[in-house]
This record gives sequence, C-alpha cells and structure tokens, in this order.
Amino acid sequence: MSPEAVRPEPRVSIVVPVLDEEQVLPLLLPRLRAAMDALPGGAEVWFVDDGSRDATARLVADAHAADRRIKLVQLSRNFGPPAAMTAGLDRASGDVVVVMDADLQDPPELVLDMVALYRQGFDVVHARRSGRRGESVFKRATAWLFYRLMRAVTENEIEANVGEFRLMSRPVVDALRGLRERHRLVRGLVSWVGFAHTTLEFERPGRAAGGTKYSVAKMLRLSLDAMTSFSAVPLRLATFLGFLGLVAGIGYAAYAVYIGYVLGLGVPGWTSLVILNIFFSGVVLVCLGLIGEYVGRIFEEVKRRPLYVVSRTLGETSTGEASADGPGKA
Repeated sequence: MSPEAVRPEPRVSIVVPVLDEEQVLPLLLPRLRAAMDALPGGAEVWFVDDGSRDATARLVADAHAADRRIKLVQLSRNFGPPAAMTAGLDRASGDVVVVMDADLQDPPELVLDMVALYRQGFDVVHARRSGRRGESVFKRATAWLFYRLMRAVTENEIEANVGEFRLMSRPVVDALRGLRERHRLVRGLVSWVGFAHTTLEFERPGRAAGGTKYSVAKMLRLSLDAMTSFSAVPLRLATFLGFLGLVAGIGYAAYAVYIGYVLGLGVPGWTSLVILNIFFSGVVLVCLGLIGEYVGRIFEEVKRRPLYVVSRTLGETSTGEASADGPGKA
C-alpha cells in the first residue's frame, strides 16, 4: 500500500478472556490503560470472564466504574477459551479487534505496532513468538510438535509459534462472527477466512503472576479439535489402517494355505491366532473411535446450542444484553 493510501487511525477494541486472574489484573490494567491512551483513534477493552471463581469479575467491575473504556462480559460458567473469545468478538465495536491473553505474556504495548501494520494495508497481524521464556522443555516440545502436525494434516496454513494474540480488521471479525461451530480453533478459523495477513515478531515474556490455565488434558483436546475441525485426514488414516489390515489378513491367509496344503504342517499355532486377533481388533477399534469422534461432533453441532451464555454485561454493546451467543441475540 502506497503512503497516500495509508488507512486512517482506527478505533481499537481489545478482547481479553480471563479465568481466575485476580493476581495478574492489577499488573495488566495500568498497562492496558496506557496502551489505550496512546491510540489516537480511541479504544475499548472487553474482558470476558469465563466462569472465574475468584475476585476477577469484581476487579474488572471496579475498573469499569473508574474507566468506562473497560467493559465486562461475565459468562454463566466456564465455556472454554474459544467461546470466551467469541463472546468478546460479538461485542467488540472497533474498526480493528485485538485478542490477547491476560497473563502479560502478550504485551499490551505491541498493540501500537499491530495498528501500524494494519494502517499499511494488512487485515490480520499475527504476533509470532521468537522466544518462549519461562516455559518448560515439555511445553516447547509439544508446541513444536503441534504446529508441525497441523501443517501436515490440514489444508489451511496455521502460522507456527502463533497463539491467539493478533489484530483483525472489521471485515475479518464479521466473517468470524458468522462461523458458529462449537469445536473452535480460532487461529484456524482466521486462516480459513483469508484476507491479507502478516506477522509481528516478539519475544514472549514469562507469566507475570498466577499459573497457566492450560493443563495437558486441555492441550490434547485443543490438538484434537484442531485436527478434526480442519481436516479429514484422521478418517482417511482409519481407511488406510483398515486397508492395511485387509492386506495383512490376505497375506496371512495365503501363508496358511501354503503351510497347510503345500508343506502339510497341520493346524496353525496359537500364537499366530492371538497376534492376528489383537491386530485386527486394534485396527477396528481405532477406526471406530475416529469415526465416533466425527459423529459425536455432528451430534453436538445439530443441536444448535449457543456457544456461551452471558450472566452479566457491563458497558454498552452493539448486540444488546445477550443471554446467549450470536449477533443480534437479546
């Protein structure tokens, strides 16, 4: 984009999903206010309380009373980070929307750099981690494996070492709001909708306070959602395993005929029978499990339940005081 076509200063909405973050909020709020003060086009921040059991909602409510740019969506229970992000996107009214974590591993000061790239013509600005301070070897290794696996099994390109910290223009946000599937990998959906995108490198600091909310079980669930939501490769793998089992069975049948009728060695041994039984049973169960996973997701989608339910909202919103998800719900 030429200098003459630089976009005007946008109004920025920042979406911050939070879960039991009372320890980090006193550190985050001053830096968020400073970042908003530095944005010429104006700004707002939507905190989405995803079922916190500590004083998180109260702290955000107190901040809202002191600064009306700080707003709150309180969900009725824990619906998970993707649903919480969606609740924030549904209410953000800015020309651009920045999604970030509350733990200060996503520095609020980078919003200014993201806006500068948006003004150059990019609709999506991903924040890519050039370093991951404070993370264990296990966490770094599983992250490396996750991105390589996603690149291998999905048709959409998902940027490596990129989480949910990103800027999106209003057309991108509107496109995402139209996608209401339950099993959501937001970074995958952003890749799927397209638009011009770029990356902004930063060294990710350690967590400012509190502990991570992503257990190993949640990380595994995220990986499963990613693979099954954006790829049919697991189903094709099940077909391949079934075909491999069939070929092995035919091969063993030919071997049994040769042993019995050509060499005349009699009845096959017990060991061979057990090995075959275990092999084919395993193949069948793996295939049924993969098919069942997809069928279960179809079952959950056809029920058309909302992605989230809101118990309280502080701050004006373009969608009204929603009791359930979706644009225009009242």
